Amino acid sequence: MDETIRHHNPNPLLTANPISKLFFWWLNPTFSAGYKRRLEVEDLYNVTKEDSSEELGNRLEREWEKEIKKQETGGEPSLLKALIRMFGVEYMLLGIIVFIEEGTKVVQPLLLGQLIRYFTPESTVSERDAYLYAMGVSLCAIVLAVSHHPYFFGVQRIGMRMRVACCSLLYRKSLRLSNTALGQTTTGQIVNLMSNDVNRFDTAAIFLHYLWVGPCQAIPVLIILWQELGPSTLAGFVVLLLLVPVQSWMGKLFSKLRHKTAIHTDERVKVMNEIITGMRVIKMYCWEKPFGELVTKLRKIEIRYIWRSALISGEMTTFWMLGPRIMYICVIVPATLSGQPLTPSALYTCLPLLYLLAHSVFGGLFLAIQNISQFLVSQKRAKKFLLLDELKAEKPVMGIRPQIRDCSVKIDNLTAKWDEKIDQPTLKNISVDVGHGKLLAVIGPVGAGKSSLLMSVLKEIPVSEGNVTVKGRIAYISQQAWVFSASLRQNIVFGNAFDNKKYNRVLKACALHKDMDMMPQGDSTLIGDRGVSLSGGQRARVSLARALYMDADIYLLDDPLSAVDAAVGRHLFENVIQGVLKSKPVILVTHQLQFLAEADEVLILKDGECLGKGTFEEMASSGVDFSSLLKTDKEEEEDHDEEERILRQRLDSHMSRSPGPSDVGSTFSLASIGTEFQPEPVQLPEEEDRREGTIGWKVYFNYFKAGSGIFSFTILVLLNLLAQTAYVMSDWWLSIWSNQEENRHYMIQQDLALRDLGHNITNITIPYVDTHQNIYIFSGIIGAVFLFGILRALMFFKVAVDASMNLHNSMFNRLLRVPIMFFDTNPVGRVLNRFSKDTGHMDDILPITFFDFIQCFLLILGIVLVVCIVNPWVFIPLFPLCIVFYITRTYHIRTSRHIKRLEGTTRSPVFSHLSASLQGLHSIRAFAVQEKFTEEFDNHQDLHSEAWFMFLSTSRWLAVRLDWICGIFVTVVALLSVLMAKDMDAGKVGLSLTYAMTLMGMFQWAVRQSAEVENQMISVERVLDYSRLDTEAELESTKDRKPPSDWPQEGEIKGENMCLQYNKAGPLVLKHLSFCIKGREKIGIVGRTGAGKSSLIAMLFRLTEPTGKVFLDDVNIQEIGLHDLRKQISIIPQDPVLFTGALRKNLDPFGNHDDPHLWNALEEVQMKSAIEELPGGLEAEVSEGGINFSVGQRQLICLARAILRKNRVLMIDEATANVDPRTDELIQKTIREKFRQCTVLTIAHRLNTIMDSDRVLVLDEGNIVEFNQPYLLLQNEDGYFYRMVQQTGNTEADHLLEVARDCYQADITGIIPRLSSVHDDERKSNKLGSNVKLNDSVFDADTSNISYADEPNDEEKKKVEVNGEEEPIVGNGDVAVDEESGISSPSALESDVAFEAQPLLAVSDREKPIRTVDPVEGDLTEGDSKVEDDEEEELSRLLPNGAVRDNSPKKTHL
Repeated sequence: MDETIRHHNPNPLLTANPISKLFFWWLNPTFSAGYKRRLEVEDLYNVTKEDSSEELGNRLEREWEKEIKKQETGGEPSLLKALIRMFGVEYMLLGIIVFIEEGTKVVQPLLLGQLIRYFTPESTVSERDAYLYAMGVSLCAIVLAVSHHPYFFGVQRIGMRMRVACCSLLYRKSLRLSNTALGQTTTGQIVNLMSNDVNRFDTAAIFLHYLWVGPCQAIPVLIILWQELGPSTLAGFVVLLLLVPVQSWMGKLFSKLRHKTAIHTDERVKVMNEIITGMRVIKMYCWEKPFGELVTKLRKIEIRYIWRSALISGEMTTFWMLGPRIMYICVIVPATLSGQPLTPSALYTCLPLLYLLAHSVFGGLFLAIQNISQFLVSQKRAKKFLLLDELKAEKPVMGIRPQIRDCSVKIDNLTAKWDEKIDQPTLKNISVDVGHGKLLAVIGPVGAGKSSLLMSVLKEIPVSEGNVTVKGRIAYISQQAWVFSASLRQNIVFGNAFDNKKYNRVLKACALHKDMDMMPQGDSTLIGDRGVSLSGGQRARVSLARALYMDADIYLLDDPLSAVDAAVGRHLFENVIQGVLKSKPVILVTHQLQFLAEADEVLILKDGECLGKGTFEEMASSGVDFSSLLKTDKEEEEDHDEEERILRQRLDSHMSRSPGPSDVGSTFSLASIGTEFQPEPVQLPEEEDRREGTIGWKVYFNYFKAGSGIFSFTILVLLNLLAQTAYVMSDWWLSIWSNQEENRHYMIQQDLALRDLGHNITNITIPYVDTHQNIYIFSGIIGAVFLFGILRALMFFKVAVDASMNLHNSMFNRLLRVPIMFFDTNPVGRVLNRFSKDTGHMDDILPITFFDFIQCFLLILGIVLVVCIVNPWVFIPLFPLCIVFYITRTYHIRTSRHIKRLEGTTRSPVFSHLSASLQGLHSIRAFAVQEKFTEEFDNHQDLHSEAWFMFLSTSRWLAVRLDWICGIFVTVVALLSVLMAKDMDAGKVGLSLTYAMTLMGMFQWAVRQSAEVENQMISVERVLDYSRLDTEAELESTKDRKPPSDWPQEGEIKGENMCLQYNKAGPLVLKHLSFCIKGREKIGIVGRTGAGKSSLIAMLFRLTEPTGKVFLDDVNIQEIGLHDLRKQISIIPQDPVLFTGALRKNLDPFGNHDDPHLWNALEEVQMKSAIEELPGGLEAEVSEGGINFSVGQRQLICLARAILRKNRVLMIDEATANVDPRTDELIQKTIREKFRQCTVLTIAHRLNTIMDSDRVLVLDEGNIVEFNQPYLLLQNEDGYFYRMVQQTGNTEADHLLEVARDCYQADITGIIPRLSSVHDDERKSNKLGSNVKLNDSVFDADTSNISYADEPNDEEKKKVEVNGEEEPIVGNGDVAVDEESGISSPSALESDVAFEAQPLLAVSDREKPIRTVDPVEGDLTEGDSKVEDDEEEELSRLLPNGAVRDNSPKKTHL
């Protein structure tokens, strides 16, 4: 689907000649380009067919299927065997190259031994032979340079193929996982499996050949050593044989530790995935601390195993350096004690061979065991995942698509349940038949099984009884709209052929045209991971558009209308369900009951059973309790006691508020509402940063600073220097000792020769050599090498592990404090990459690589110094060689750095695609686009493979050239040694040439390790980048700004010229808002999708910092700590978020409440019985994302959280969008009871949830366009709110108007009985003016005879300014803007206008005496009753907007 990741750049390896392949000349154009400019994705070479993810995935899948068949005969499937069948032959052929290389290493010391004989006294080797031997040593070095790199390139490429093949197989498996299997694994675990575990496949095969090369090498080495040193050679071999099982045991221990580490890493990554996904909820609930403690706890456990693994790695790496020294002492000491002369020729024949053997065992063998043990652990984990339960694949029906009239869904007596262990079925005895052109509406309370019914059609839920027959292709829209990271067009077209006409029809039907026009790149705009740049309504419409574009035969719609407002919902119903889909079978799960009358059939579910089925009319008259779901007074008698109780609660709520001028609302008569659906600004996801240039020294400084202080770092440096000094001294002392032994042996031979000639006395002085003293000194030096080597390793790995732990903690702590905008603009995969891959590098790869580099670097430094001291002439050719080396490395590192960073950035989309696929798994399977998504995954993998292949190739390009430089260095040292033979002794020549030969492989390894360290330090740099992200304001207030402990008492919210934008370059989302919400007031917030409703909540929580001023009980919330603010506000979020773990932790992570309180809260939201049925009750485990609860149940649990918090301010962000009307009613009832002393702000698409609000705030494009009582807003037929209500349909609109009128009546009848008189002097003070409003206080008086005044004529309308824009308003007199509310209203100064200009109420005189207000006398009479002085202010809240008092002596009828 994502065409942008494809590019055409054929791989030159396919056409390169053998010489070019041998020396990697085919990479020269890449290095030339990389040196001049930054390399981009387009510069990467396309993967070859044998490296492509699709090809490898297909091959491994076929091999794995063969293994799966073994289960039928009782066998055990083996992923390892499948991999061996795929790559075994190719890998075995590479063993020939290893054999040639290792054979050359055995021959080279023999030639060296012969060359050293030239430097001994009375040598029989001629100068010509010496030059030949020197050339032979040089030629061996060149053979090693030529043979080494094709082998390593080959095995690393095989490792890459194994990894790619396994990732492709794992992804294909993840698309087939059953829901049971999904409960047994998590997204984080799968990501970790593909990011960390399969990386072991890359290194698994590199050293495997050394398992047989080592023993084969040992046989000729033993023979040669026996000839040179005699039987004492066996002592060294015994030690070697004893150390092999030790190495093996340490390898197994390392494997166990790695396995345990992987388990804990899985857990941490899983939690991190949840934290990143749910960060908005974590911030609003102030849960940073408990989640921080959870991650810290998990990280400590993980670090414990990492530290133990690091200890073993350090000890085994130290053996690589100490192993040869141990063998030296075990071979040389017995030989000298047995009288065997330690001559330089014998010594320097044996030492390289012992060094070679030790490296084969301690280096190659150890690395083989270590890598294989890690690989076996990883492949076991991969195999366990591959053996998880999967959905039974339906055989695709081949042939022509059925005719539209033949398409249908038939469910016959279906019983099904998600979990086989639970007795209660999810669905029981359900029968449905949906044919051509039929619309089935499915309704029912939360947890009734509505979504499960759709899942049964999709074959997702295991069927116990009955059957489901589907004829036709299915399209499915999930309850929580699924959008993946791609362009808008790619999300809609979904990999199908693009048809412009059909595409535009779909956009029009889904009302997406205007939204698309506002996007910077139109429908090519990248909308980001999980659709973060879109509003909830836009995501729902994009999801719906995708289904329409698929042009399927059958449509399953899981409540798509709940995420959009009433106007858009009506448009979608008429244009999509009744329009585009009118001829197709449609099953619509909905809570929008206004659409039921237009459905062909209605199915009512409860507890998985069918309560009723039939047409709307049949159901309404069938006796089934259906009318209560509609909640209309016309069809059901209200329970009067309940109504009175609610009225009393409303009265309590309103009477506890203090009235004031800010209670003023306004009703606007708008000439035009404009276009029906307006676009909204889109936030674009940011591209991942890719740095340029070298890794600065500050990164290294910060790395070591994180792991050590000045003292410990100084100790580390000293230990490294002491260990290297002791290492060089051991070889130097052997050189001196062998020269002494050579001279002594030569003098003895001379003396014996003279005596054989008959001389009784000779003038030859035989030098005294204290062999025991030399043994003691040599043993002491070896002991120092061992001691300092071990201490160095322990110290370094302690510093490295501490650095990793501290850097991770620093990054995580900063991540908890970054603004929420960061998570909206960065995909989960990108952020998670830092906590999985980058942290994994710091934990595992960087320490061992860095330590290895330091060892090699110090060793090389020692070698060069020794060689130059022995033969100063070497300095002359060394200088130009160093210049060539520097130029080569600099030339390489610039390109290598680009490629490594490209490798990092091309890796993130692989995990983002995986994460998105798992989120939309049901949709992918419903649309049957698994193959397309697999192809997309393979494309992402191929792009990453291109970068990885280039990284491997460029590493070898450098290594070949460095080995040639070393080959030249060996040749120069050998020839100069022969040339300067007169000034050199055998011991020093042996030492310098042995060291030079050692340099051969080590130099290029060290340089490559230095480049690798720099590349790995990119992970540290990326972690440090996240450790420096900009943070939110402080969590806690300063002492002088700390709000009182009992704040807020009222819950009054004021905004003054408040604006909000998500980034500096972005548009204003909220524009110059001024408003006042009184304490304990219930405010409904409505507006079209994207009008700024949720942004208002983001502003009040300071998720994004607003400009202007916002006060909560006269405290400026921008001046206090975030936790001081957020702890005082409860939120029921739009998307209910649950975290894995115990349900108790989801309700009360701080442990502030005991069990009775928790059960009481659950009982309040009708969830107690459901939770009691779960195993464990409050300790029941919540699955990842809370998928073991329905969306509605998750909302109820979020409501229970809010009840437990007991705050003065409650915000509800479309919390009832995903619940049925009964549950909605339950939530509203709970809110009225539990939060009647609170200020409640409710964002709702369901207008019935806010019709009984005190006031309704209407937003449009970030402006407040209306703010008044619902009933008064409905009197303006040109108003926004009126139009929104009318969009719900005539029946629902009448119902909503009736609800609003009842609440308005309740307000009036509650105030009037308490008004007795109005004093004239107070009347004249203009307190009773037109800038007062009727608040919806609740009263007790009879309202049966109250009628309502008509709207004024058009000529009575005036202009009023709101938020900087002129709007018409009903009323008389001048216009005044209330400073506190920011809502303009008619002037209170015009007190001479007749009150009759807008009559408010008229009471029938048939049953009630006329009550009059005499404006002159200020008397309100009913009999002789008078209004008390202190109640005039109540009257100021009585008159509706636009009503004014008349000071003339006329009577006003109430």
